[in-house]
Amino acid sequence: MILFKRPDDLIDFIQKKRKSIIKIGFVPTMGALHQGHISLIEKSKSENDITICSIFINPTQFNNPNDFKKYPVTIEADIEQLELNGCDILFMPSVHDIYPENFQKSNFELGYLDNILEGKHRAGHFQGVCMVVKRLLEIVKCDILYLGQKDYQQCMVIKKMASDLNIPVEIKISPTIREENGLAMSSRNKRLNEAEKGVALVIFEVLSFLKDNIFELSIPALLQTGENKLTSKGFKVDYIEITDEILNPIKNAEKNQTIVALIAASIGDVRLIDNMMLNHANNAE
Repeated sequence: MILFKRPDDLIDFIQKKRKSIIKIGFVPTMGALHQGHISLIEKSKSENDITICSIFINPTQFNNPNDFKKYPVTIEADIEQLELNGCDILFMPSVHDIYPENFQKSNFELGYLDNILEGKHRAGHFQGVCMVVKRLLEIVKCDILYLGQKDYQQCMVIKKMASDLNIPVEIKISPTIREENGLAMSSRNKRLNEAEKGVALVIFEVLSFLKDNIFELSIPALLQTGENKLTSKGFKVDYIEITDEILNPIKNAEKNQTIVALIAASIGDVRLIDNMMLNHANNAE
């Protein structure tokens, strides 16, 4: 694995490789890697000639400064995981490299996506996400960008940004990778103690309850029951929502539509998000 820290060096390397016909896959991360990230590396390796992973804790997407300070940093373990799993290139830029003095901030038109769910509860978050992903794509110029479904709304935001700006990249979204007990793998899980990890599992249990009962109970009853389950275990709930595929809340569940449940809730000062497809239009009878 080759490590690059300066954008110009990586750009030069890629330009030389592009002289032959190759495909490049890219997995952007903020480090604290887990099997969810590694699954994206593996998928990229199976579909491309070169796989690039970036590790950059992006300050512009944290609306809470304390959350940024406490974000887990496990660089040595991350590098070891990437090497063991055959990643070709690791890009680890500094904040100055990504946002140099002459950097011009953009305002991204994200429509309703910027004002609902994560956008509503984390003001400016998606603007920061778009800012860093656009910058990384300018440097890496990959053929395929790999993202995880756990960040469902973020995937939609990045897709919209890439489409609006005519960025020539294919975006592939892979299913959420979970622990054996169902807990969604997340870098933030590293901040949970063992007792809190047990409580965190309730999010998956609520999502499973919603899936099992989506055609048995009304949407309001499902949401109220789910929220009660979370708060009874000590969660502070930002939202629990049942929507269509493009995140519009639905009033009634129909078997011929794609239905998604999304949850954001905190244990202490650790905020967790998760989602689950409750019904997929392609699977409807």
